[in-house]
Amino acid sequence: MCWTCDHPGSTYQDRLDHMRKLMIRNGWAVQGVEGDRIHPPWAYTLGLTECALPELVVTGLPLDRAARLLNGVAAHVVHAEPPAPGERIPLVDGPLVEIVELPRPDADLDTAVALFGPDLRALQLVWADDRGGWPWERGFRGGCFGQPVLGPRAAPT
Repeated sequence: MCWTCDHPGSTYQDRLDHMRKLMIRNGWAVQGVEGDRIHPPWAYTLGLTECALPELVVTGLPLDRAARLLNGVAAHVVHAEPPAPGERIPLVDGPLVEIVELPRPDADLDTAVALFGPDLRALQLVWADDRGGWPWERGFRGGCFGQPVLGPRAAPT
């Protein structure tokens, strides 16, 4: 269930205030977007922008798994350099991911734009399937709706 559904009568501003409180308490928050019959679920961080870092995005994973993935990578990047587009990273207890830069994060990260303005940066964590296949490869096994890639790939590093 989404926060708005759990808080009937709340406003959009109430939701933004809730996300701000999470960012203050934890350093960042994760905004999940539930899938529907046509679109896969996806999630992104909120608050890394305030540390002069790109926000992180993942598509096509169940929201609980997406939140664990984003929280793990966010916890790392706040203490290190953010990964570079094209970089492949084997995550502990997670999939192999390739970093893809979003050319227009303002088109996909509406809550981040509402909080930080349209001039933010974002990186997508594109995950390999259980056989090591990528969404741009034939035979990728990405569940019912696959894994939309929100930007062009850089040369793998």
